[in-house]
Amino acid sequence: MSTSAASTIFFVAVMNLSAAYLIMMLSLVGRSGSSRHIIAFQLAGSGKRRWRSSSSSSIAYGRTTFRHLRGDLESWRISSTPSNDQSNSSFPVVTSISIDDEILTPYRNKNNIDDQIFTAISADGGLKVTVATVRNLLNEFMIQHSMNPVPGDALGRATICALMAGSGMQEEQMFQLSMRGDGPLRGCLAIVTGKGEARGYVGNPSLGDDFTLKEAMGVGTIQVVKNHPDWPRPYNGITSIRHGDIDRDVGIYLAESEQRSCALAAATSFKGILCTAAGGYLVERLPDCSPETMSHMERNLEILVEMNGVGGEALPVNLFLEGKTPVDIASILLDGLGMVPLDQVEPKPKCPCSAEKLFRSLRLLPREEVDTILREEGRIEARCQFCGTVYNMGLEEVEKRFRDATGDPSKG
Repeated sequence: MSTSAASTIFFVAVMNLSAAYLIMMLSLVGRSGSSRHIIAFQLAGSGKRRWRSSSSSSIAYGRTTFRHLRGDLESWRISSTPSNDQSNSSFPVVTSISIDDEILTPYRNKNNIDDQIFTAISADGGLKVTVATVRNLLNEFMIQHSMNPVPGDALGRATICALMAGSGMQEEQMFQLSMRGDGPLRGCLAIVTGKGEARGYVGNPSLGDDFTLKEAMGVGTIQVVKNHPDWPRPYNGITSIRHGDIDRDVGIYLAESEQRSCALAAATSFKGILCTAAGGYLVERLPDCSPETMSHMERNLEILVEMNGVGGEALPVNLFLEGKTPVDIASILLDGLGMVPLDQVEPKPKCPCSAEKLFRSLRLLPREEVDTILREEGRIEARCQFCGTVYNMGLEEVEKRFRDATGDPSKG
């Protein structure tokens, strides 16, 4: 194998499928080596770094309507005018409710200093609201991958959507969101756990701002994998990319593949390569949610859109830039419905890569290829695609590890 070939070997090691469906991607290298209408959504505009709206009515429609299954308006009812048999719902809308400030004190996050995923439900149990702010996490990703704003926006939105969609998972559970488009971004992947641990990457982190996010993503598929150590096999779901701005596509996926009626928005804001705000919200309709509660929520969503403004960054970034916190945004969404806090998680960057997993990946390659690399390069050097950590193994260390290795590496 030539030096140039050795410097561009890419491989994927899927390890411990029965336990955590851990995907570790490593690259071996040698020494030479308008704001449009959005439902699940976000403003996708014509600007390179700002997403603006061409129509305020389209904004209101997109952000105040729930994704639902086509042709299934009864079980996923979104009409603002309930039918006669539904008007006497057993879950009346709460017109006012007093929340003890002491109850909310543990969830306060002044000026969004910390990253936070905040979850609450309405007093009647009909709606679940999850709000996320992840500015610190995204800035860490920007440093790890040396990303420009457009790739950073893509990875930020994907991570926000994954964290919110996976909110409430058990700590050991994993949620993987993959956007596989044919655009110059070359795809985007985000993986999160129930503990809020997150990692991810884009195919082309150096992509400039000559492309909008939709152009950078292109057409393709959105794929979701969910797994737990106790599950016999992972759950897989897939839908097509229809908009390319990620959050709308995730909203469509949740409605069509998981039957989760929702309104979802995710967005980021950059000043140069510094992320100044990143976050979103996910409003989910729970079983037996009354039409009155749905209508009230849609009105609250309209108010949220107006507060965010139609001429600025994508929903709900302007609110975060103004200092609104997840608790503040959840309070706006659940105003008049009663807000019952459920949980909060602080998302953190966490990558499970290690030298041991690198060697396990090497064992999946033909031994002849490994020997060729060692002969031509004198060492094995690998960079984790998720966190950028570089691992080096010399000839003696590799040979010793091979002598001591036991068992099947694909089941390690």
